[in-house]
Amino acid sequence: MTVDAGICEGNTMITKFDSSYYGTVDMENLGYAGTPINERRYSQAELGGALHKVVEYAKCMDERGYDTFWMAEHHFQPEGTELIPNLLMMAMHLCGVTKNLRIGCGFNVVPMWHPLRLAEDYAMADILTGGRVIFGVARGYHTREVETFGAPLRDQEANRELFEEGVDILFKAFEGKPFSHKGKYYTIPPEVPYRGYTLKEITLVPAPERLPVECWQPIQSGSERAFDFMAKHGICGIIGGGSAEGGAVERHMIGFQAAYARRGIELELGERLALGFQFHIAKSREGGMSEAAKYYEENMKMFGELRLVRALTDEQIAAMRDPRLAATTKLPRVEDAVNAGGFLTGTPADIIEQLKAVEKRYPGVDRVVCATPLGTPLEVQLEDLDRLAKEVMPAFRPAKIVAAAE
Repeated sequence: MTVDAGICEGNTMITKFDSSYYGTVDMENLGYAGTPINERRYSQAELGGALHKVVEYAKCMDERGYDTFWMAEHHFQPEGTELIPNLLMMAMHLCGVTKNLRIGCGFNVVPMWHPLRLAEDYAMADILTGGRVIFGVARGYHTREVETFGAPLRDQEANRELFEEGVDILFKAFEGKPFSHKGKYYTIPPEVPYRGYTLKEITLVPAPERLPVECWQPIQSGSERAFDFMAKHGICGIIGGGSAEGGAVERHMIGFQAAYARRGIELELGERLALGFQFHIAKSREGGMSEAAKYYEENMKMFGELRLVRALTDEQIAAMRDPRLAATTKLPRVEDAVNAGGFLTGTPADIIEQLKAVEKRYPGVDRVVCATPLGTPLEVQLEDLDRLAKEVMPAFRPAKIVAAAE
């Protein structure tokens, strides 16, 4: 495919503020000393109610001038942690109750889909929302989800092969032209008789109106193979979410930049990438850490178990399952995340200072994704979103935009 230099292109300064939310129930007894994640259970009414919280979150962002709201595809979670099973269905609804906000698929788990069904659903969303839905792809990380849908995850090589073949098919289909594909996992179309002839090609109908399709993918392990695959399809990347902190960020950026260079595309450091942060605005940095500590710990209990925080030991993961062990085991603290740069907290001026430093260090980054950790109550989330929009975002807008808004 031809890579469009205009897609997710950096502007040498942060101009786009996004947020992400995966839909959670109202949680109680939070933190390492609280209820173990595997022991949480909620009623169907509480689980379904989280979808309405997603709507409130998106409306708040829309009214305050955020660029994109990112959601994640997840399934079968009675623990109440990630409760949006179909991103494109949710995105269609959100586009109907908001005016300008873009809705990002962060991310569709490709091994759990037939790629043609996913391509069709995205094409419909693109057409009917006027391009407000942003496509995204991922390999998945919950065995309960991926393996239940009949795809491999414990076999990481098979998972990656299935993912890559699925994405190849998606981008072929998006062109809206007759095509065929014969690979390890898919033969498209099958050579079957159809209305007097043998099927040799198939066409996605309708195809997306906006080509090339803007596509995003999470960056976690940061292998050369993964970066080369992203560059092949012109895929942009999101680094962060509070788990990719410190030196890993820069290593990922350099690897991503090098992969694009191998295809003859020169990028500034951080261009076509978004940086993800957790955040909480407070009267002081110390006060922010104190207020957010239990939410940060609940977030670690959820994602550390899934090996998304790679520095954790088996002993630490076991301690996150048992409050008795947590009391005597050295576990990650919100202070660690703040010092590493993955968690932004303090006054609005403190957060502006931290983001200005990011802007200076990574000149190609023009998009940040600022979200609250798992377990944060909706009212706290909405207050943080409101204050970030009113007291932080204006410091990153060109003067003429600020003047027009006033």
